[in-house]
Parts: sequence; C-alpha cells; structure tokens
Amino acid sequence: MVHTSQPEADMQFEYPKSRRDESVVEDLHGVKVADPYRWLEDPEAKETKEFVEKQNEITNKYLHDYEHYDNVKSLVTKLHDYPRYGAPNIEGDHVYFMFNSGLQNQAVIYRQKSLMDDSKEVFFDPNTLSEDGTTALSQTSWSEDGRLMGYMLSAGGSDWRTTKILDASSKENLPDVLERVKFSCFGWTHDHKGFFYNMYPEVTTEQATGTSTSSDYNQKLYYHVLGTPQSEDVLCAEFPDNPNWKGSASVTDDGNYVLLSISRSCESKNGLWYCDLRKTDGKIEDILPWVKLFEDFDAEYDVITNEGTLFYIKTNLDAKNHRIIVVDVADAKKGNWKELIPENPKYFLEWACCAAGDKLVLHYIEDVKSAMYVHELSSGKRLHTFDLGCSAVMQVSCKKKLPQFFYKLQSFTNPGTVYLCDMSRPDFPSTVFREIKSAAFDPNEYETTQVFYPSADGVKVPMFITHRKGLKPSEETPCLLYAYGGFHIAVQPYFSARFVSFLKAFDGIFAVANIRGGSEYGEEWWINGSLKNKQNCFTDFQCAAEYLYKEEYTSAKKLAIMGGSNGGLLVGACSNQRPELFGAAIPMVGVMDMLRFHKFTIGHYWTSDYGNPDVKEDFDVVMKYSPLHNIKKPEDDVQYPATLVVTADHDDRVSPLHSLKYVAQLQHVVCADQKQKKPLMVRVETKAGHGAGKSTTKIIEEIVDCLVFCAKALQYEWKGPQT
Repeated sequence: MVHTSQPEADMQFEYPKSRRDESVVEDLHGVKVADPYRWLEDPEAKETKEFVEKQNEITNKYLHDYEHYDNVKSLVTKLHDYPRYGAPNIEGDHVYFMFNSGLQNQAVIYRQKSLMDDSKEVFFDPNTLSEDGTTALSQTSWSEDGRLMGYMLSAGGSDWRTTKILDASSKENLPDVLERVKFSCFGWTHDHKGFFYNMYPEVTTEQATGTSTSSDYNQKLYYHVLGTPQSEDVLCAEFPDNPNWKGSASVTDDGNYVLLSISRSCESKNGLWYCDLRKTDGKIEDILPWVKLFEDFDAEYDVITNEGTLFYIKTNLDAKNHRIIVVDVADAKKGNWKELIPENPKYFLEWACCAAGDKLVLHYIEDVKSAMYVHELSSGKRLHTFDLGCSAVMQVSCKKKLPQFFYKLQSFTNPGTVYLCDMSRPDFPSTVFREIKSAAFDPNEYETTQVFYPSADGVKVPMFITHRKGLKPSEETPCLLYAYGGFHIAVQPYFSARFVSFLKAFDGIFAVANIRGGSEYGEEWWINGSLKNKQNCFTDFQCAAEYLYKEEYTSAKKLAIMGGSNGGLLVGACSNQRPELFGAAIPMVGVMDMLRFHKFTIGHYWTSDYGNPDVKEDFDVVMKYSPLHNIKKPEDDVQYPATLVVTADHDDRVSPLHSLKYVAQLQHVVCADQKQKKPLMVRVETKAGHGAGKSTTKIIEEIVDCLVFCAKALQYEWKGPQT
C-alpha cells in the first residue's frame, strides 16, 4: 500500500513578503547559483531583525491558538519536574556532583564529605549568574590536589566562554578571568601553578558574543599562570601555516607529559605531539619543545594513560572499529608497538579510561546499545563484563588513582541510574548510587523494541520504537521519527522529556532510526553516510518512514520527523526529496545552505562529512541535496510537510542564517502554489544557542511549541491530562 500525506487544514497562510535580491548570482564551477536572501546572513541588520520579528509573530499566533496549549505546557512542565543527578567526581576531600531539583534553569554543583554522607551543600550555583537562567556552566576542570576548580561559562547559548577559577575551601573566585576562549581544552599542570587552554587572540571581546558569523581560524594554545593577567599568558603552540588546526592539551596521569592532540576537521584523525615537562625545569615560558609522535593525520590517536614512557593509545589505525596499542615513546618506531586489545570485528570501541591504577574500562557500542568491560592494563586480559541491558552509558567519572568509578545509565524509558563500581574487589560489583525517578512518568507502562529494517540498497538499519504497553497502532497513531546520521555520533537509547511528552500527550509512538553517518557500527557506518555517500543518510531515513507504514505503526498523515543540526539538514533534505512521505517536519538548527556552510564560524570543520563546496567534485555532491537549493513545488496534489524550522539567535555553531534563508525560500517557492495549505513557519529563540546549556525554561517552551505544532498541523487527538 502506498501512503501519502493529505491536507489536513483548509486555511491559507499569509507570510511576510521578504525582499529578494535577484542580483546575487554566483558562478560556482560553471553553475549559476542565485542567493536572493543573502542579506539574511547579517544577524545585526535591521532588515534581518524585522524578518525574524514578523516570522515569530505569525508562528506564535498559530501556536497559541491551539485549544490545548495550556494542557501541553502543564504536561511538559510536569515531565521535566523531577530530581536529576549527574555522575559524581571525587576531588580532594569531597565528592562533587551535579543536581537539578526539577525546574531549575541550570543544574547546581553540590558536594558532600564522603560517599556515604547524606548531607550535601551547594558548592556552585549557575542560576545566580543571570536572572533568566541563560548563563550556563559549560565545563569544569580540577587541579590535581582538588583545591581549585576551573570553570567556563557560556552566555546566551554561545560557544564563546569566559573562564574563571574557584577556590574549593572558600568557594570564592580568584581574580583570574580569561576571555576569547572557544572550543578549548583545560589542562592543569600537577604543580597547581596553572593550566593550558585555547584562545583566539585575533578576535575582539566584542566579537566573542555569540551572534558573529565570522569564521573561527588561528586558535592557539596558551598556558595561564594563576595570579597573572591574561595578557601575560604564555603561547605554547600555534599553527600559522595551518590556520584551521586546533590543538587540545592534556596532562598525563603521572603529571610528567603534556599531550597535544591536533585536529583539522571533524574527521576521526589527529596529530599527536607531546612534551616532557620535566625537561622544562618546571617553567613554561615559551613555545614548548614538542615531540611529534604522530603527524601524518593518518588515523585517530587517543592516549588513555601512561606507565612511564609506555603510552596506551586507542586508535583506528588498521582497525576501523578501534583497538588499543602500547607505544614506548623512548623508541616509538612502529615495529616496536604492541597490540594490547585487538579490534572487535563487529562492534565499535567508543572510549576507554584507566581506573584503580592497573585496570582499563572499555566501552563498546553493540547494536547501538552500550557494552562495558574491565580489562587488565598490563596484559589486556578481560576481567569483567557489565550487565547493562537495553541502555546506554551517558556519563562516566573515572580516575586512575581512585579504586572506584561512577557511570550513569539511561534508556528511552529510564530517566537515569547512577552506579558506583568498586574496582578493588575481584568481582567488580556495581551498586546503585542514585536512582532518578519521575513522578509524572512510569517507565513500567512503556516498552521499547529494536527492529532492523532494510534500506534501499539492502543494508539493515537499526531503529528503536517506543510506545505504551498494549498500544494497538494503526494509521491514525501519532508518530515522531528522529535521526541524526553524521559526524561519527551514535544516537543511543537516552531519556528525553521531548519524546516522553509526545507519548503522554497523544498516546503516540516515537522512533529513533540509527541511519548511516554515525558511529553505531564504527568507521564503515560513518564512511557510508558521509561525503559522496551522504545520500544514504536520507534514503535510510525515508526507508524508516516506509517501514513504519508497512508495519502499520502509523501513516504519512500522522508522522512528524525531527532532527537537529546535521539532523536538521537531514529533515530538510528529506522534505525536499519525498514530501509525500511526511505529515510534518521539524528541522532544528539545521545546516541548510550546503554551498556556504564552510564560510561561517566553525563550518570549515564540517568538510570531513560534507566535502568542500569550493572543490567541484564536492560541489556536485552537495548541490544535489542542499536543502536551500532543492526546494521545488511538489507535483500533483502533494503538499510540502507542515514545517516548523527551529533556530536561535545566539547559535554560533550553525548560524541562524541557514534556517532563515531556508524558510524564506520555502515560503516563496511553495506558497506561490495555492494548494499548499499546511503551514511553513520558523521559530527563532532569543538568548539561546545550538542547544548546550539551554535553560530549562527555554527547553520547556521549545518542546511545547514543537508538540503543539504537530498536534495542530496533523490533527492529533489530545490524550493527556486536562488542566
């Protein structure tokens, strides 16, 4: 049976008439490409601000006209209102952990004197830093003795950071304040005198605000000595011949070496340099005498720990699913390397850490679910297998010098359980340290199944499907389909108030398709969904929808698709290619202009997945699927899916210009056809960014608006509680 989405509303929308500058036409590799909305690339322009204001006005009017708007808001708020714990870390003589009582805009750092101590005190509360909760704690790093906590703050969702130091005993800030920090490491030297970090020295403080679209080049590595001004920080590494390189510094467990991992894109390849700090006489005063251990960018090299000159390294060199090798840096010739843990031919080794002095904790992705093991550091022998079930390790707190480590598990129906593993005992027992429960959601009422559906080329693609136990789905069942498919990122089972709100509000289904482009099955899964193979991502996603229809979970008229960032690109491309397959589409902070993405902020780093549009071969690929450049009127009586484009004004990862240009072109092309009655709208959030650190208030507002849009556009029946 062929399912097509049919018009569900009989109203016509009037959108703002946006100026088209027909004079903006470029010749790209012999192809004339028009860009009539290029003026929307300037976020500070009056015309851009007016465009955003008018679009938001239409969207808000449509959403707030929904009869169950207050019910949705009440439900989403209740589903967010539960206590949430992070995995603890032990620093000095205290145990520190993140905690959100429920509706706090930002999680708070608490501490207690021991693992068994029930009393706790507030150590650092980011909610006191701004009235609206939009200043977020983005990163912390502790000195080796646990006396000082370095931390980075993000304002309004920006990737730019302000760095400060907190004294653990007094809970007071030191005078040190560092600016112009972005995509930065935070590596303390073990003498507690200072730390390594990254700065863009050519950027002014005024530019580092979150609304700038300027490209991020010439990042440099500095060392900051406590008690000195940032202007006196020591330049330790720079790459003037390679302005796109970024160098992340960390200090080895024994404090003797500083490691410099150099990346040039989002590819899983890096350079690795090191410096023996003992040879600097305890003084860092200039560019460090780096030893270039790996400099060819032929693979990924991730140092797990060291034993003297023996470096234990996770790598994908000759191992697409990764393996662990031992390299003696005293004689680092390849012929002297030893393989400690060989590649698993089927499953991907995602990360490894060292605990209890002589143990390795390994985390694999096995059919998208987490699998975790303990191995002996010296021999590589497997000592223990954890029983994790159908879940994912979302967080881990692990140190070589401690006899225990913490890990946090989640699933689509489990808000989270924090476990403590005692590494000093031979059976490595794990006990529940914190169990996270929501009074508004009973996981026992819902179930998740994993299916493997065929894509167009016969490849089996995994998909998780979650719904209420006993639900008898039909073509009238509301369904939300989500995917990402890029940058080596695996979408494992995780708890989301967005998804469970959909379940509770409409007694619906949510499905997560693990399409190619991620790391669900290692390098091959990524390779087959990137660059010239990017179309596989879109085809996999479209086949996921067709599987749901074939198995009678839902129908096109009741299916909404959603994805963020690279997933926003996915949703936009699929809406263009198969508009009849989907009832509604919500592309969030998406990469929509595939011809110019590399010209803004950190976009040049994404060429590892998309290619470089300045190269004809890559241009020919992206031009075929670029959401902005492939909008056309659907044939026959087919409409575009009801579309809510979601972006934010302080997104300096994927600039809002992508979404603004896309929705302007969408409205111009599609709405010229009188048959298009489904809404094509945009929601532009203020004082928010790409997603990380977003306040609880704004998260709730966004979820509510997305659910309401789906309910109105697809005529979902309200099944949630009445307020």
